[in-house]
Order: sequence, then structure tokens, then C-alpha cells
Amino acid sequence: MLGTPLPHSVKLKPQEIPFDHPDSKWQFNPLTKQLVATSAAIRLYQADIREAIDQLRILADKEGGLDYLQIFESDRPENLWLIEDEIAITALLPSDY
Repeated sequence: MLGTPLPHSVKLKPQEIPFDHPDSKWQFNPLTKQLVATSAAIRLYQADIREAIDQLRILADKEGGLDYLQIFESDRPENLWLIEDEIAITALLPSDY
């Protein structure tokens, strides 16, 4: 369809610490925590934020937890960061930090 943007996909970068490190404890489960996003992340990534969360949820289940910061790459000008803390999972761009 003319005018329909091409779908983007996001690719998870390897995390910096090993999966068995004590800090790899985060589950990225939006059913148990609030999911928030900056306006810049929404503008640049839109529906890909959900795709990224789904990827993290599956990986966290497989590995028993992840590092609090996960980075996704794409063909866009900035990477997508997902950060989990005790309260929320936040989608943001590096320039938002």
C-alpha cells in the first residue's frame, strides 16, 4: 500500500554481564511492573517497543533473569534502551538519559 511505512525490526545487543551474574535478575515482565516510555522512544520505535519487551520476556524466562539495561539496535538514528528497576520498565533513547 502506497504511503505505508516499512516495518522495522529491532535486534538485541548482547548484555555486558554474564547471565549467571547476580545482577542478572530482572524479568522485564510488563504484567508485574508499569511499562513507561519517553515520547522520543515512542516516536522513533512505536510498536517495536512491544516486540522488544516480548523478546526480553522470553530471554529472561530462558536465562533466569537479565541485566537491568538491555539495548536494541535498528536502522534508526538511536538505539532503543529498556531499563528495569523496582518500579517500572522504561523504554527510552540514549539521548533521553
